Amino acid sequence: MPFTFANVDSRASLVSNSDFYDLNRITQDAISADPMEALADIDALQQVSASLADYQADGSISDAKLGAPAPRPRNSFGVGLNYKDHAEESNMELPESPVVFSKFPSCIAGPFDDVELRATRGDYEAELVVVIGRITRDVSKDDAWSHVAGLTAGQDISDRKLQLGARPPQFGLGKSRDTYGPTGPLLVSADSFANPDDLHLTCEINGDPRQDAKTSDLIFDVPYLVSYLSEVMTLVPGDLIFTGTPSGVGMPDRRFLVPGDVITTTIDGIGAMINICR
Repeated sequence: MPFTFANVDSRASLVSNSDFYDLNRITQDAISADPMEALADIDALQQVSASLADYQADGSISDAKLGAPAPRPRNSFGVGLNYKDHAEESNMELPESPVVFSKFPSCIAGPFDDVELRATRGDYEAELVVVIGRITRDVSKDDAWSHVAGLTAGQDISDRKLQLGARPPQFGLGKSRDTYGPTGPLLVSADSFANPDDLHLTCEINGDPRQDAKTSDLIFDVPYLVSYLSEVMTLVPGDLIFTGTPSGVGMPDRRFLVPGDVITTTIDGIGAMINICR
């Protein structure tokens, strides 16, 4: 059963049409109010989603204060050079295996939170983000989607000076300043989409279109990444995978972020994040 999950004012909720339903309330404490704990039982989320019409809504999602759907992941991974056109604009060879780095969990922020820039060469990278929904170890590509809680939008904000100023580059630090990982606005289960491997992703800066791609252009798709990472380590519910960004980032043309810039990141079927640089 498809479901749409939201973190409403730090409480786990399901969304139907324009309304949200507090999970702890409607299940009479059977599901935790903590979004991270609620995401650990996606079977329960599916069951409750099927019966939302039986409950009274808690409010309109348009009026809700939304946080990151998975606000405290144990692991948060980034995948570099996962679109051919981005590898080309970066003057890098196409990877033969996924280029994975740690995007430290402390950077995770909400879909409408400000970005504390603290960088002279700050950059934007719109991405599809995978949220793991089951304990996952050595899963096959064919079974990978069944281990995914859902999909959300993300920004892999990057401090290029910090990232590239050292040799070898410090991807982890350069992409993990506080607030450099906005995610949201909603987490949508994969079975909600006609084809979860083909979603439309865009990024605008102050209304100016910068990135426009389909996730079907990923070099290593979601099932491959989930399977690949699960061969290395056990993934747990709430773990995040930032799947990579397409071409159009600021670095090639030195169009770096400045205070006051408004970053709008949109994925069809998931929604739009709006983050202002401070």
